Amino acid sequence: MSRLSIYSDQPIKAGAEPIPQLQTTDPELIASELAARGLRFERWATRPPLAAGTPAAEILASYAPEIARVQANGGYGTVDAISINADNPDRVALRQKFLAEHTHAEDEVRFFVEGRGLFCVHAPEAEEVLQVLCERNDWISVPAGTRHWFDMGAKPQFTALRFFNNSEGWLANFTGDLIANRFPLLNQ
Repeated sequence: MSRLSIYSDQPIKAGAEPIPQLQTTDPELIASELAARGLRFERWATRPPLAAGTPAAEILASYAPEIARVQANGGYGTVDAISINADNPDRVALRQKFLAEHTHAEDEVRFFVEGRGLFCVHAPEAEEVLQVLCERNDWISVPAGTRHWFDMGAKPQFTALRFFNNSEGWLANFTGDLIANRFPLLNQ
């Protein structure tokens, strides 16, 4: 189930766990809270689950109307489908890379076809960290320049559509801030 947790970004006592100021699984409230902070969140219509190993071209064809709508509204010229699972030999390195706080020169836009992932957004001006657990049928857009990180979990299992404004794909500017170390990770 999709979930939004909002935390203060202020340091807490050593050994203490951060406590969410707000936590909800209501998709409408998630969308509203994120919209108030400049992010977008949608739930797309349910489709039958994909067979394991479904080729990217079939995934993209299955979501062609939704992809066309997002591309028309955001100028995303490149769309791909990525699948990462627990037997991926690069999963540990990928997880560590994505867990470092970073920004992008373009929006980070994802749709979860299968599985789940945890988007964490750092809003220093509001002194907040938002954690959005995205699951199957969730679409999220994180605006360009927004500080964030992503946790795919120790045993990742997801397929996602990725929308890009550039043909080079995922390019990150790492902030060097270790804030991600202070917040909960995605537990499988």
